[in-house]
Amino acid sequence: MIPWLVLDTAPIPGDAGQLRLLQRGTEFSIQLGHNELMNSRLSGSEKALAILAAERVGGRAGARFLIGGLGMGFTLRAALDALRPDAAIVVAELVPNVADWVRGPLSALSANALDDTRVDLRIGDVVGAIRSATAAYDAILLDVDNGPDGLTRAANDRLYDGAGLGAAMTALRPGGVLAVWSAHPDRTFTQRLRRGGFAVEEVPVRANVTSGARHTIWLAMKPGRAPR
Repeated sequence: MIPWLVLDTAPIPGDAGQLRLLQRGTEFSIQLGHNELMNSRLSGSEKALAILAAERVGGRAGARFLIGGLGMGFTLRAALDALRPDAAIVVAELVPNVADWVRGPLSALSANALDDTRVDLRIGDVVGAIRSATAAYDAILLDVDNGPDGLTRAANDRLYDGAGLGAAMTALRPGGVLAVWSAHPDRTFTQRLRRGGFAVEEVPVRANVTSGARHTIWLAMKPGRAPR
């Protein structure tokens, strides 16, 4: 078996550990300790996060998306492919090295998505991007951790508690969608979304389109009509 080669390491801000980028042949992996956060062979649910959101709001003129978490670029690539030429996508990535990886050794995985003129990459916590916005986005896509239960960084819980969901509601345009990726279902989070005023759909998706582990995507719609 071909051994894993460590290509780079990157600290997570807030003393939350260190990410490692590994390669084995044509396969890439991003790991935190002994936990594999993502693998280039398993991109189905990351792509589905963007595709499902775009199916609901991506046809709007000048649609504006916010993606929290760049990962290997699969969600961004899928969003670009699904959206119109007049769309705009803000990507908030906490770890600067991850952006370097997507521009460098991982560039082919996303077909150089960061070079698309519709993309505005911002290095920083997506929490700030959400809290500073009012009716700014048609969709907010969150894939910043293992899901609402958090794994890589305790501060990520701020996205999924009542205050965090309230901030997302404020940042969305009427009829907008908050799409959240998770490795596992979470009935408590579904109820929290509904208490926050969202109309909620919970969609099971495969890690690799038709096979692999089942992941969960919440599609939480903000009430109201989209502006024309």
